Amino acid sequence: MKITKRRGALAARSFSVLAILSLFAAPAFADTGDTAWMLTSTALVLFMTLPGLALFYGGLVQGKNVLSVLMQCLVLACLMSLVWVAVGYSIAFGDGNGDAAGMGALWGGLSGAFLNGLTPEATTGSIPESVFVMFQMTFAIITPALIVGAYVERVNFGAVLLFSVLWLVLVYAPVCHWVWGGGWLADQGVADFAGGLVVHATAGISSLVFVMMMGKRTGFPQEMKPPHNPAFVMLGASMLWVGWFGFNAGSAGGASAGAGQAMLVTHLSAATASLVWMAIEWIKFGKPTLVGTATGTIAGLATITPAAGSVGPLAAIIIGTLAAIACYYAVTLIRTKLKIDDSLDVFAVHGVGGILGTLLIPFLAGVGPMAPGLGEQTMGGQFIVQLTGVVTVCVWSAVFSAIILFLVKLVTPLRVSAEDEETGLDTASHGESAYGH
Repeated sequence: MKITKRRGALAARSFSVLAILSLFAAPAFADTGDTAWMLTSTALVLFMTLPGLALFYGGLVQGKNVLSVLMQCLVLACLMSLVWVAVGYSIAFGDGNGDAAGMGALWGGLSGAFLNGLTPEATTGSIPESVFVMFQMTFAIITPALIVGAYVERVNFGAVLLFSVLWLVLVYAPVCHWVWGGGWLADQGVADFAGGLVVHATAGISSLVFVMMMGKRTGFPQEMKPPHNPAFVMLGASMLWVGWFGFNAGSAGGASAGAGQAMLVTHLSAATASLVWMAIEWIKFGKPTLVGTATGTIAGLATITPAAGSVGPLAAIIIGTLAAIACYYAVTLIRTKLKIDDSLDVFAVHGVGGILGTLLIPFLAGVGPMAPGLGEQTMGGQFIVQLTGVVTVCVWSAVFSAIILFLVKLVTPLRVSAEDEETGLDTASHGESAYGH
Protein backbone atom coordinates (compact mmCIF):
# COMPACT_ATOMS: atom_id res chain seq x y z
CA MET A 1 0.00 0.00 0.00
CA LYS A 2 1.35 3.40 -0.92
CA ILE A 3 1.84 6.05 1.73
CA THR A 4 -0.67 8.31 0.03
CA LYS A 5 -3.39 5.73 0.63
CA ARG A 6 -2.82 6.00 4.38
CA ARG A 7 -3.25 9.77 4.37
CA GLY A 8 -6.45 9.84 6.35
CA ALA A 9 -5.10 7.67 9.14
CA LEU A 10 -2.01 9.83 9.42
CA ALA A 11 -3.72 13.20 9.42
CA ALA A 12 -3.85 13.48 13.20
CA ARG A 13 -0.12 12.80 13.72
CA SER A 14 0.98 16.38 13.60
CA PHE A 15 4.57 15.83 14.67
CA SER A 16 5.91 13.17 12.32
CA VAL A 17 7.42 13.61 8.88
CA LEU A 18 4.62 11.68 7.20
CA ALA A 19 2.00 13.52 9.20
CA ILE A 20 3.26 16.87 7.97
CA LEU A 21 3.17 15.55 4.42
CA SER A 22 -0.37 14.34 5.02
CA LEU A 23 -1.54 17.90 5.64
CA PHE A 24 -1.25 18.48 1.90
CA ALA A 25 -4.12 17.28 -0.23
CA ALA A 26 -3.05 14.32 -2.32
CA PRO A 27 -2.05 15.95 -5.61
CA ALA A 28 -2.57 14.47 -9.03
CA PHE A 29 1.01 15.48 -9.70
CA ALA A 30 3.95 16.64 -7.62
CA ASP A 31 4.28 20.30 -6.74
CA THR A 32 7.38 21.65 -8.47
CA GLY A 33 8.32 24.09 -5.71
CA ASP A 34 8.07 21.48 -2.97
CA THR A 35 9.93 18.98 -5.12
CA ALA A 36 12.74 21.44 -5.80
CA TRP A 37 13.15 22.15 -2.08
CA MET A 38 13.15 18.45 -1.19
CA LEU A 39 15.74 17.69 -3.87
CA THR A 40 17.89 20.46 -2.39
CA SER A 41 17.31 19.19 1.15
CA THR A 42 18.31 15.69 0.10
CA ALA A 43 21.61 16.96 -1.27
CA LEU A 44 22.17 18.98 1.91
CA VAL A 45 21.67 15.96 4.17
CA LEU A 46 24.07 13.86 2.12
CA PHE A 47 26.50 16.78 2.34
CA MET A 48 26.32 16.36 6.12
CA THR A 49 27.95 12.93 5.91
CA LEU A 50 30.10 13.52 2.86
CA PRO A 51 32.13 15.59 3.59
CA GLY A 52 30.78 17.25 6.78
CA LEU A 53 30.80 14.42 9.30
CA ALA A 54 33.89 12.86 7.70
CA LEU A 55 35.93 16.04 8.21
CA PHE A 56 34.50 16.73 11.68
CA TYR A 57 35.39 13.25 12.93
CA GLY A 58 38.58 13.08 10.87
CA GLY A 59 39.98 16.19 12.48
CA LEU A 60 39.31 14.90 15.98
CA VAL A 61 41.41 11.73 15.69
CA GLN A 62 45.19 11.30 15.47
CA GLY A 63 46.81 11.86 12.08
CA LYS A 64 47.53 8.14 11.69
CA ASN A 65 43.79 7.37 11.79
CA VAL A 66 42.23 10.17 9.74
CA LEU A 67 41.92 8.18 6.51
CA SER A 68 40.25 5.31 8.33
CA VAL A 69 37.52 7.68 9.50
CA LEU A 70 37.04 9.11 6.01
CA MET A 71 36.91 5.56 4.62
CA GLN A 72 34.28 4.49 7.13
CA CYS A 73 32.05 7.47 6.33
CA LEU A 74 32.44 7.02 2.56
CA VAL A 75 31.81 3.28 2.49
CA LEU A 76 28.87 3.49 4.91
CA ALA A 77 27.25 6.07 2.63
CA CYS A 78 27.51 3.59 -0.24
CA LEU A 79 26.54 0.48 1.69
CA MET A 80 23.58 2.00 3.58
CA SER A 81 22.17 3.30 0.28
CA LEU A 82 21.90 -0.23 -1.08
CA VAL A 83 20.53 -1.69 2.17
CA TRP A 84 17.93 1.09 2.32
CA VAL A 85 16.65 0.32 -1.17
CA ALA A 86 16.81 -3.45 -0.62
CA VAL A 87 14.86 -3.65 2.66
CA GLY A 88 15.22 -0.51 4.79
CA TYR A 89 12.61 1.65 3.08
CA SER A 90 10.07 -1.16 3.06
CA ILE A 91 10.55 -1.85 6.79
CA ALA A 92 10.40 1.83 7.67
CA PHE A 93 7.58 3.04 5.44
CA GLY A 94 5.71 -0.07 4.35
CA ASP A 95 2.29 -0.93 5.72
CA GLY A 96 3.15 -4.22 7.42
CA ASN A 97 1.26 -6.22 4.80
CA GLY A 98 -1.94 -4.41 5.70
CA ASP A 99 -1.93 -5.53 9.34
CA ALA A 100 -2.40 -2.06 10.83
CA ALA A 101 -3.50 -3.44 14.21
CA GLY A 102 -0.64 -5.94 14.48
CA MET A 103 2.69 -6.09 12.75
CA GLY A 104 1.97 -2.86 10.90
CA ALA A 105 2.39 -1.01 14.19
CA LEU A 106 5.85 -2.52 14.66
CA TRP A 107 7.38 -2.73 11.20
CA GLY A 108 6.51 -2.10 7.58
CA GLY A 109 7.26 -5.58 6.26
CA LEU A 110 9.18 -6.62 3.17
CA SER A 111 6.51 -6.30 0.50
CA GLY A 112 8.25 -3.17 -0.78
CA ALA A 113 11.73 -4.70 -0.92
CA PHE A 114 13.86 -3.21 -3.70
CA LEU A 115 11.12 -0.56 -4.03
CA ASN A 116 8.66 -3.12 -5.32
CA GLY A 117 5.45 -1.43 -6.42
CA LEU A 118 6.96 2.05 -6.69
CA THR A 119 6.06 3.81 -9.93
CA PRO A 120 7.47 7.01 -11.42
CA GLU A 121 4.10 8.70 -10.89
CA ALA A 122 3.76 7.78 -7.19
CA THR A 123 3.68 10.72 -4.79
CA THR A 124 4.16 11.20 -1.07
CA GLY A 125 2.43 14.35 0.00
CA SER A 126 3.25 16.90 -2.69
CA ILE A 127 6.53 15.35 -3.88
CA PRO A 128 7.41 12.29 -5.96
CA GLU A 129 7.81 9.22 -3.78
CA SER A 130 11.20 8.63 -5.42
CA VAL A 131 12.36 11.93 -3.88
CA PHE A 132 10.97 10.89 -0.51
CA VAL A 133 12.82 7.58 -0.78
CA MET A 134 16.05 9.41 -1.49
CA PHE A 135 15.51 12.04 1.22
CA GLN A 136 14.93 9.38 3.84
CA MET A 137 17.90 7.41 2.49
CA THR A 138 20.22 10.24 3.49
CA PHE A 139 18.95 9.93 7.08
CA ALA A 140 19.63 6.19 6.93
CA ILE A 141 23.16 7.03 5.77
CA ILE A 142 24.11 9.56 8.42
CA THR A 143 22.64 7.74 11.42
CA PRO A 144 25.00 4.71 11.42
CA ALA A 145 27.78 7.07 10.32
CA LEU A 146 27.31 9.01 13.56
CA ILE A 147 28.28 5.86 15.46
CA VAL A 148 31.69 5.98 13.73
CA GLY A 149 32.74 8.62 16.24
CA ALA A 150 32.42 6.19 19.13
CA TYR A 151 34.73 3.43 17.95
CA VAL A 152 37.42 5.28 15.95
CA GLU A 153 41.13 4.45 16.25
CA ARG A 154 40.74 0.79 17.24
CA VAL A 155 37.79 -0.73 15.32
CA ASN A 156 38.05 -3.54 12.79
CA PHE A 157 36.79 -2.29 9.42
CA GLY A 158 34.97 -5.54 8.64
CA ALA A 159 33.09 -5.29 11.94
CA VAL A 160 32.01 -1.75 11.03
CA LEU A 161 30.42 -2.93 7.79
CA LEU A 162 28.68 -5.98 9.22
CA PHE A 163 27.41 -4.16 12.30
CA SER A 164 26.08 -1.24 10.26
CA VAL A 165 24.10 -3.44 7.87
CA LEU A 166 22.43 -5.37 10.66
CA TRP A 167 21.92 -2.22 12.72
CA LEU A 168 20.11 -0.41 9.91
CA VAL A 169 17.75 -3.36 9.45
CA LEU A 170 17.12 -4.24 13.10
CA VAL A 171 17.38 -0.89 14.90
CA TYR A 172 17.08 2.13 12.64
CA ALA A 173 14.40 0.98 10.19
CA PRO A 174 11.96 -0.37 12.83
CA VAL A 175 12.28 2.77 14.99
CA CYS A 176 11.82 4.91 11.88
CA HIS A 177 8.60 2.99 11.20
CA TRP A 178 7.35 3.47 14.76
CA VAL A 179 7.82 7.24 14.62
CA TRP A 180 7.55 8.33 10.97
CA GLY A 181 6.05 5.37 9.14
CA GLY A 182 2.67 5.12 10.80
CA GLY A 183 3.77 2.82 13.63
CA TRP A 184 2.72 2.63 17.25
CA LEU A 185 4.59 5.70 18.50
CA ALA A 186 3.07 7.76 15.70
CA ASP A 187 -0.34 6.52 16.90
CA GLN A 188 0.54 7.76 20.39
CA GLY A 189 1.31 11.22 18.96
CA VAL A 190 5.02 11.29 19.71
CA ALA A 191 6.75 14.48 18.57
CA ASP A 192 10.00 13.93 16.67
CA PHE A 193 10.18 16.37 13.81
CA ALA A 194 13.51 15.36 12.28
CA GLY A 195 15.16 12.64 14.33
CA GLY A 196 15.77 13.22 18.04
CA LEU A 197 14.58 9.67 18.58
CA VAL A 198 14.99 8.10 15.16
CA VAL A 199 18.50 9.41 14.56
CA HIS A 200 20.20 10.77 17.66
CA ALA A 201 18.82 8.56 20.42
CA THR A 202 19.35 5.36 18.42
CA ALA A 203 22.89 6.30 17.39
CA GLY A 204 23.83 7.63 20.83
CA ILE A 205 22.65 4.63 22.82
CA SER A 206 24.07 2.17 20.29
CA SER A 207 27.44 3.96 20.43
CA LEU A 208 27.54 3.52 24.19
CA VAL A 209 26.81 -0.21 23.88
CA PHE A 210 29.40 -0.62 21.12
CA VAL A 211 32.29 0.93 23.03
CA MET A 212 31.41 -0.83 26.27
CA MET A 213 31.48 -4.20 24.49
CA MET A 214 34.60 -3.36 22.47
CA GLY A 215 36.74 -1.79 25.17
CA LYS A 216 38.89 1.32 25.52
CA ARG A 217 41.70 2.59 23.35
CA THR A 218 45.17 1.72 24.64
CA GLY A 219 46.19 4.35 27.18
CA PHE A 220 42.70 5.77 27.71
CA PRO A 221 42.20 8.20 29.39
CA GLN A 222 45.70 9.11 30.61
CA GLU A 223 47.58 9.07 27.30
CA MET A 224 45.04 10.49 24.88
CA LYS A 225 46.40 12.97 22.35
CA PRO A 226 44.52 16.12 21.27
CA PRO A 227 42.73 16.36 17.90
CA HIS A 228 45.30 16.33 15.11
CA ASN A 229 43.57 19.00 13.00
CA PRO A 230 41.14 21.44 14.69
CA ALA A 231 40.74 23.22 11.34
CA PHE A 232 39.15 20.06 9.90
CA VAL A 233 36.85 19.96 12.93
CA MET A 234 35.64 23.50 12.34
CA LEU A 235 35.20 22.97 8.60
CA GLY A 236 33.28 19.76 9.18
CA ALA A 237 31.07 21.36 11.83
CA SER A 238 30.35 24.25 9.45
CA MET A 239 29.31 21.83 6.72
CA LEU A 240 27.11 19.99 9.20
CA TRP A 241 25.50 23.29 10.23
CA VAL A 242 24.64 24.17 6.64
CA GLY A 243 23.54 20.63 5.84
CA TRP A 244 21.32 20.58 8.91
CA PHE A 245 18.99 23.05 7.22
CA GLY A 246 18.13 20.25 4.81
CA PHE A 247 17.87 17.83 7.73
CA ASN A 248 15.40 19.94 9.71
CA ALA A 249 13.76 22.32 7.26
CA GLY A 250 13.54 19.49 4.73
CA SER A 251 11.53 17.47 7.24
CA ALA A 252 8.64 19.89 6.68
CA GLY A 253 8.12 18.00 3.43
CA GLY A 254 8.05 21.00 1.14
CA ALA A 255 8.74 24.70 0.60
CA SER A 256 6.41 26.00 3.31
CA ALA A 257 6.16 28.34 6.29
CA GLY A 258 6.93 25.32 8.46
CA ALA A 259 10.20 24.80 6.61
CA GLY A 260 11.14 28.43 7.14
CA GLN A 261 10.44 28.30 10.85
CA ALA A 262 12.33 25.02 11.22
CA MET A 263 15.35 26.61 9.55
CA LEU A 264 15.13 29.66 11.81
CA VAL A 265 14.95 27.75 15.09
CA THR A 266 17.68 25.35 13.95
CA HIS A 267 20.07 28.20 13.32
CA LEU A 268 19.27 29.95 16.61
CA SER A 269 19.81 26.82 18.68
CA ALA A 270 23.15 26.09 17.00
CA ALA A 271 24.38 29.67 17.42
CA THR A 272 23.34 29.80 21.07
CA ALA A 273 24.86 26.44 21.97
CA SER A 274 28.15 27.39 20.31
CA LEU A 275 28.43 30.56 22.39
CA VAL A 276 27.38 28.90 25.65
CA TRP A 277 29.88 26.03 25.19
CA MET A 278 32.57 28.59 24.42
CA ALA A 279 31.65 30.56 27.54
CA ILE A 280 31.82 27.46 29.75
CA GLU A 281 35.33 26.68 28.52
CA TRP A 282 36.40 30.31 28.83
CA ILE A 283 35.21 30.52 32.42
CA LYS A 284 36.60 27.13 33.47
CA PHE A 285 39.94 27.15 31.67
CA GLY A 286 40.60 30.76 30.74
CA LYS A 287 40.72 30.03 27.00
CA PRO A 288 37.89 29.26 24.57
CA THR A 289 38.77 26.53 22.06
CA LEU A 290 37.77 26.09 18.44
CA VAL A 291 37.09 22.37 18.93
CA GLY A 292 34.89 23.04 21.95
CA THR A 293 32.90 25.76 20.23
CA ALA A 294 32.36 23.53 17.18
CA THR A 295 31.23 20.72 19.46
CA GLY A 296 28.73 23.12 20.99
CA THR A 297 27.41 23.79 17.50
CA ILE A 298 26.68 20.09 17.00
CA ALA A 299 25.07 19.83 20.43
CA GLY A 300 22.71 22.69 19.59
CA LEU A 301 21.83 21.16 16.24
CA ALA A 302 21.18 17.70 17.67
CA THR A 303 19.00 19.02 20.47
CA ILE A 304 16.76 21.22 18.32
CA THR A 305 16.25 18.43 15.77
CA PRO A 306 13.20 16.75 17.36
CA ALA A 307 11.69 20.12 18.32
CA ALA A 308 12.26 22.08 15.10
CA GLY A 309 8.60 21.79 14.12
CA SER A 310 7.25 22.32 17.62
CA VAL A 311 8.88 25.46 19.03
CA GLY A 312 9.41 29.12 18.23
CA PRO A 313 12.59 31.24 18.19
CA LEU A 314 12.68 32.04 21.92
CA ALA A 315 12.35 28.39 22.83
CA ALA A 316 15.13 27.58 20.35
CA ILE A 317 17.48 29.90 22.24
CA ILE A 318 16.51 28.17 25.49
CA ILE A 319 17.11 24.78 23.89
CA GLY A 320 20.51 25.85 22.60
CA THR A 321 21.50 27.04 26.07
CA LEU A 322 20.38 23.85 27.78
CA ALA A 323 21.97 21.73 25.03
CA ALA A 324 25.42 23.22 25.60
CA ILE A 325 25.23 22.86 29.38
CA ALA A 326 23.82 19.32 29.37
CA CYS A 327 26.09 17.96 26.64
CA TYR A 328 29.22 19.62 28.02
CA TYR A 329 28.76 18.03 31.41
CA ALA A 330 27.71 14.73 29.83
CA VAL A 331 31.09 14.66 28.05
CA THR A 332 32.82 15.22 31.39
CA LEU A 333 30.74 12.53 33.09
CA ILE A 334 31.29 9.90 30.39
CA ARG A 335 35.02 10.55 29.97
CA THR A 336 36.33 11.41 33.42
CA LYS A 337 33.85 9.99 35.89
CA LEU A 338 32.63 6.81 34.20
CA LYS A 339 35.80 6.42 32.07
CA ILE A 340 33.85 5.11 29.08
CA ASP A 341 35.83 5.56 25.86
CA ASP A 342 33.15 6.98 23.58
CA SER A 343 35.99 8.45 21.56
CA LEU A 344 34.31 11.46 19.93
CA ASP A 345 31.43 11.85 22.40
CA VAL A 346 28.63 10.45 20.27
CA PHE A 347 26.41 9.59 23.22
CA ALA A 348 27.20 12.74 25.19
CA VAL A 349 26.44 15.04 22.26
CA HIS A 350 24.00 13.22 19.99
CA GLY A 351 22.35 10.85 22.45
CA VAL A 352 21.96 13.32 25.29
CA GLY A 353 21.07 16.14 22.87
CA GLY A 354 18.44 14.15 20.99
CA ILE A 355 16.83 12.84 24.18
CA LEU A 356 16.89 16.28 25.84
CA GLY A 357 15.29 17.97 22.85
CA THR A 358 12.60 15.29 22.67
CA LEU A 359 11.68 15.71 26.33
CA LEU A 360 11.71 19.52 26.26
CA ILE A 361 9.01 19.80 23.59
CA PRO A 362 5.97 19.70 25.92
CA PHE A 363 7.40 22.49 28.07
CA LEU A 364 8.60 24.82 25.30
CA ALA A 365 6.07 24.35 22.50
CA GLY A 366 4.05 27.34 23.68
CA VAL A 367 6.91 29.65 24.70
CA GLY A 368 7.36 33.00 22.96
CA PRO A 369 6.18 34.46 19.66
CA MET A 370 5.63 32.13 16.68
CA ALA A 371 5.25 29.20 19.10
CA PRO A 372 3.07 26.44 17.56
CA GLY A 373 1.86 25.10 20.91
CA LEU A 374 0.59 21.60 21.64
CA GLY A 375 -2.90 21.94 20.21
CA GLU A 376 -5.42 19.95 22.24
CA GLN A 377 -2.78 17.86 24.01
CA THR A 378 -1.86 18.78 27.59
CA MET A 379 1.70 19.37 28.68
CA GLY A 380 1.64 16.39 31.03
CA GLY A 381 0.01 14.12 28.49
CA GLN A 382 2.53 15.02 25.80
CA PHE A 383 5.43 14.54 28.21
CA ILE A 384 4.25 10.99 29.00
CA VAL A 385 4.13 10.27 25.27
CA GLN A 386 7.61 11.74 24.77
CA LEU A 387 9.01 9.80 27.72
CA THR A 388 7.46 6.59 26.42
CA GLY A 389 9.16 7.18 23.09
CA VAL A 390 12.55 7.87 24.68
CA VAL A 391 12.49 4.83 26.96
CA THR A 392 11.32 2.34 24.33
CA VAL A 393 13.68 3.60 21.61
CA CYS A 394 16.66 3.58 23.99
CA VAL A 395 15.90 0.10 25.30
CA TRP A 396 15.33 -1.28 21.78
CA SER A 397 18.55 0.31 20.53
CA ALA A 398 20.60 -0.99 23.47
CA VAL A 399 19.26 -4.55 23.39
CA PHE A 400 19.48 -5.07 19.65
CA SER A 401 22.86 -3.37 19.36
CA ALA A 402 24.19 -5.79 21.97
CA ILE A 403 22.70 -8.74 20.10
CA ILE A 404 24.14 -7.54 16.80
CA LEU A 405 27.59 -7.03 18.32
CA PHE A 406 27.49 -10.51 19.82
CA LEU A 407 26.72 -11.95 16.39
CA VAL A 408 29.40 -9.83 14.71
CA LYS A 409 32.00 -11.09 17.19
CA LEU A 410 31.21 -14.64 16.08
CA VAL A 411 32.30 -13.68 12.55
CA THR A 412 35.08 -11.14 13.01
CA PRO A 413 36.84 -9.32 15.89
CA LEU A 414 35.39 -5.96 16.88
CA ARG A 415 38.79 -4.32 17.20
CA VAL A 416 42.22 -4.53 15.61
CA SER A 417 45.29 -5.92 17.35
CA ALA A 418 47.27 -3.79 19.79
CA GLU A 419 50.08 -3.63 17.22
CA ASP A 420 47.74 -2.32 14.49
CA GLU A 421 46.26 0.18 16.91
CA GLU A 422 49.71 1.51 17.66
CA THR A 423 50.62 1.66 13.96
CA GLY A 424 47.39 3.43 13.10
CA LEU A 425 44.39 2.24 11.13
CA ASP A 426 45.31 4.20 8.01
CA THR A 427 48.28 1.95 7.39
CA ALA A 428 47.19 -1.19 9.22
CA SER A 429 43.69 -1.43 7.71
CA HIS A 430 43.96 0.46 4.42
CA GLY A 431 47.63 0.62 3.48
CA GLU A 432 47.57 4.42 3.07
CA SER A 433 48.78 7.50 4.86
CA ALA A 434 47.23 10.95 4.95
CA TYR A 435 50.48 12.80 5.53
CA GLY A 436 53.14 10.64 3.92
CA HIS A 437 54.57 9.06 7.05
